[in-house]
Amino acid sequence: MSATRNNKGGLSALDLERKGFPELRGGTLSVRIAETEAELEAAQALRYRVFYEEMGARPDGETLRLKRDIDEFDNVADHLLVIDHAIASDARGVVGTYRLVQSDAAEKIGRFYSSNEYDITPLKEFPGKLLEVGRSCVDKNYRGRTAMQLLWRGIASYIFLHQIDLLFGCASLPGTDPDKMADELTYLYHNHLAPPALRVRALPDRKVEMLRTDPHSLNLRRCLAGLPPLIKGYLRLGGYVGDGAVVDPQFNTTDVAILVKSELLADKYYRHYERRLRDALD
Repeated sequence: MSATRNNKGGLSALDLERKGFPELRGGTLSVRIAETEAELEAAQALRYRVFYEEMGARPDGETLRLKRDIDEFDNVADHLLVIDHAIASDARGVVGTYRLVQSDAAEKIGRFYSSNEYDITPLKEFPGKLLEVGRSCVDKNYRGRTAMQLLWRGIASYIFLHQIDLLFGCASLPGTDPDKMADELTYLYHNHLAPPALRVRALPDRKVEMLRTDPHSLNLRRCLAGLPPLIKGYLRLGGYVGDGAVVDPQFNTTDVAILVKSELLADKYYRHYERRLRDALD
């Protein structure tokens, strides 16, 4: 993709940067980047409700007092929001969020979030622009197709706008006992392991082996059914997993590293967002 015109003869990334990230609509819902401190706080409050109140994450004292999921990456990231305009068009209407961290933002912290769990050296050597995605959640009343499709379209628009080449991050399976998800971890490792050039590895002191059962005895349909929708979404886009899972006791999850070449995402969602991006420039 060139700096001025994408390879399908479509919109100019430079023009989009001048105009800013457009709001994409789907019924009463829309997706856009957070613009105010109140919207960021609404995303953090939603994360708290989902991660701590629903999924059993363990808050420290400050998190419990504020009832917001906050860390140092929030102030350097872009925050993709799903907003229900039937409630409000501002922070009060936030019903979904996804955190996006580009390389220059990670440099301000000195690392990517994923490096807490994985050796991401292969990504540092990758000849292209990186985007780390994480902290994805949707309000329990909106976990249907529309909200998730909007988040995917928002990410596709974002990678087009910023000319991202590879997106990655940690995706979670609920629970901290790898033996209870042995089939799912084995399925991911055996069928979707990243090629060596992109194969991040869990840090040695945190690594949980993923190949836990005989891969040839798996019920593939049952394995897929046992995976969270977000992970299945990455796999449908041709995503890979890294080598090794990591148990996260604080969030009550077992994490896997996910990697997706961004052109796969852009190709899938291009027709959905290209017209809307063109309209935003008119």
